Amino acid sequence: MSRSSTPTRRPSPSPALRRRSVLGGAALLGAGTLTGCGIPSAYVAEDRRSAPDRSERDMRLNFSNWTQYIDTDDQGKRPTLDAFSEKTGIAVTYTEDINDNDEFFGKISPVLTQGADPGRDLMVISDWMAGRYVSLGWVQAMDRADLPNVTANLDPQLANPVFDPGRRRSVPWQSGITGIAYNRKALGRELKSTADLWAPDLKGRITLFAGLDEALGLLMLSQGADIARFGDDDAHRAMDLVQKMVDTGHVRRFTGNDYTSDLASGAAVACQAYSGDAVQLTAGNPDIAFVVPEEGGELWAESLMIPNRAAHKRNAELLVDYYYQPEVAAELAAAVQYICPVPAAREVLANSGDKDKAELAENPLVFPTEEMRARLHGMRDVTSAERPELHKVWGRITGV
Repeated sequence: MSRSSTPTRRPSPSPALRRRSVLGGAALLGAGTLTGCGIPSAYVAEDRRSAPDRSERDMRLNFSNWTQYIDTDDQGKRPTLDAFSEKTGIAVTYTEDINDNDEFFGKISPVLTQGADPGRDLMVISDWMAGRYVSLGWVQAMDRADLPNVTANLDPQLANPVFDPGRRRSVPWQSGITGIAYNRKALGRELKSTADLWAPDLKGRITLFAGLDEALGLLMLSQGADIARFGDDDAHRAMDLVQKMVDTGHVRRFTGNDYTSDLASGAAVACQAYSGDAVQLTAGNPDIAFVVPEEGGELWAESLMIPNRAAHKRNAELLVDYYYQPEVAAELAAAVQYICPVPAAREVLANSGDKDKAELAENPLVFPTEEMRARLHGMRDVTSAERPELHKVWGRITGV
């Protein structure tokens, strides 16, 4: 999450804030369900999703993204984006107007439900929320014939998420892992499993994520569940364990993106954490380690999507494919330091002649090793039918 070759802590929104702020969207989605048929009333049929494409005669596109989620130089310019415009003649209006998944969902949902022009041709949505856009029919299928770089270079482990098999309606922008971070010096030993968080000497010294969607996957994995196909019993079994830990005072608190400050200050010794934050935390304190638990960690992505009625669909597809050139993906990875969805970018960084970039090529939190990959799992979305009950229970546990 750095904008230069020297890692610096990226300010908010961190992955914790970007990925998971769940209650608002849950309410919106639940309210839009037709009684008795299970089909959201906000659903948009396939034949009502496209608009006349103005790309050829109007060489521009509107791109919505998260704050500081692209490469920038010392003048505040965006080198890869500028190079795209110079190469194609397409002017990009780049707006950092996504601060929270649910907030953005609430802002854009009336427009998409009504079939109006969203004023955006491309947007970056976190995987758990991206599933809702797909199920509601709010995003268009991309023409994969026009995305040769995506076809050739997309990380196979990200190619078939549960919510969008074959990535017809989404393409990863960047990716990351939910795992465990801890202070090795303060603890005096290694942690290897999520279950290690429950050790007696960690009572009152751990934090868990406050959001159901961000916390649940890792907890279920620790109990042997298949999070791509988890059932109601799996979810409740994990929540029952957390309830016991809360009742005994084992959990210090539930956090959002502020978990990093607890770990950095020593207020917490171990916590659920994101790999993207770990890159920065370890740069500031080598005693802090990030581990993908032996039983598995959750692999997720934040993906490029084209909303319904986008006026410049073809231009958006050109931009998506541009970022899947290994040389371009390498520049983006060097800046933001998340898991790069283009494995071929690793060789570009390794051979760059730049010491920092070459070291980044060997960082498993940017380019996971095969051994680490074997322990990574994608989680299916919590459905609109499941969400009210699970949120009721989780809210009671966390006090949210």
